[in-house]
Amino acid sequence: MQDPRQVILRPIVSERSYDLIGDNRYTFEVAKQANKIEISQAIESIFGVKVLKVNTMSVKGKPKRVRYAKGYSRSWKKAIVTLAEGDTIEAFGI
Repeated sequence: MQDPRQVILRPIVSERSYDLIGDNRYTFEVAKQANKIEISQAIESIFGVKVLKVNTMSVKGKPKRVRYAKGYSRSWKKAIVTLAEGDTIEAFGI
């Protein structure tokens, strides 16, 4: 995966992710195959910031039901990126 836009899929907008912005940590949905180095390089090239640390986790799909059919929502990968002091990402609107 070379293209950074294929690694970083979208920012995660939630109450918890907005609380982490105070600690200079930003949350993104990333490609399932991406590793921490690829995520770090993609964030640095897209937003022009210095990444100090990347934490990743795989989010399992939750059980869902539509009438009689049972299934699961999709599983995905989340990355919490810690930036250097003084760097910010404006995509979150803060």
